[in-house]
Amino acid sequence: MTDSSIAFFEGKFIPLSEAKVSVQLHGFNYGTAIFEGIRGYYNPDKEEMYLFRLVDHYRRMLNNCKLIKIELPYNAQDLADLTCEMIRRNNFRRDIYIRPLAYKNACQIGTKLSPGSDYTMFAVPMDDYIATNRALKVCISSWRRVEDNSIPPRGKICGSYVNSALAATEARDNGFDEAIVLNNDGHVAEGAAMNIFMIREGKLVTTPITANILEGITRDTIAKIAKDEMGIESEARQIDRSELYMADELFFCGTGAQIAPIGSVDHRKIADGEPGEITLAIQKLYDEVVRGHKEKYLDWCTAIYKTTAVAAEANA
Repeated sequence: MTDSSIAFFEGKFIPLSEAKVSVQLHGFNYGTAIFEGIRGYYNPDKEEMYLFRLVDHYRRMLNNCKLIKIELPYNAQDLADLTCEMIRRNNFRRDIYIRPLAYKNACQIGTKLSPGSDYTMFAVPMDDYIATNRALKVCISSWRRVEDNSIPPRGKICGSYVNSALAATEARDNGFDEAIVLNNDGHVAEGAAMNIFMIREGKLVTTPITANILEGITRDTIAKIAKDEMGIESEARQIDRSELYMADELFFCGTGAQIAPIGSVDHRKIADGEPGEITLAIQKLYDEVVRGHKEKYLDWCTAIYKTTAVAAEANA
C-alpha cells in the first residue's frame, strides 16, 4: 500500500489517504457495518490478476446487509464492476486483499438503526494471513462463539468480530498460532475468523451452517473441488471438541486464511503433527484454481487486465 493507492469512497474514486469518516459515525461508534474479504491473485505467467468468486462475495454481502438494515444503491454486479475498476486504477501486480465495507452513516448517538447507509472499499497487498506452509498449533478458546439470536455470525458484522479478536488474541498470548471457538452448547463452531475442516476415514467433515458459523465461500469452494477433482465427499455435521483430537487431519479455510494445516489442538498432535496428505492436495488444488490455472473453474476467476486490453482493441 502506498500514498498513491486509490479507494472508492462516498460514490467516487479518491486517494486512500483521503477516505476518512467522522468520529460521530454510527458504524464507527456501534460497529454497525458489514464487511467482505476478497482475494486477488496475480498470475505472472499470464500477466493477469484474478479476483476469486467476486460476484459471490457481493451477493453474500448484500444478503448480510439485510441483517442490520443497510440499503445500498448497487447490486452485486455493480459492486463487482466498481471493484474491477479500482484494481485497474491501482495497477496491482501482486496478490492483494480487497476490503469492501457497507456501513450506517448517520452521525448520531443512540444504537437504533436509523436510515442512512454508505459504501467504501480499498485494497492492500497481502500474502499469507496466517501460516500455510507449516502445521499450526491451535487451542480451544475459552471465549464462546456469538450465536444467531445475539449477533448473527453468518453475517460479517463488524461489531461481532470483537468475539474473534478476543479468541485470536487469547490464543497468541498463550503461545498458540490460532484458536478454535465452541458454541454455547459446547460443540465446535469454527476458527476465530475462519471455517474448519476435519478429515476422518477419508471423508471431509465440517460444521453445519446452523452451528453459528460464517457461510464461507472458501468452505463451499473446497467441498466442490474436493468432490469434483479428488472424489472426496464432504459432510456438514456437529463436531465434538474431543473428536478434533482424534482426527486424521485438520485445516482452517477462508479467504484470508486460504488453506492452513493444523498440527495440534490443545497440545495434542493431530496424527504425526505435520500437514496431512489430503490437506496438502486440497491446498495445491485450491491454489491452482484461484490463480486461473484450472480452465474448468475460470468462471470463478474475474480477470482484470487482459479483459481491459481486449476491450480497448475492440473499440480502437
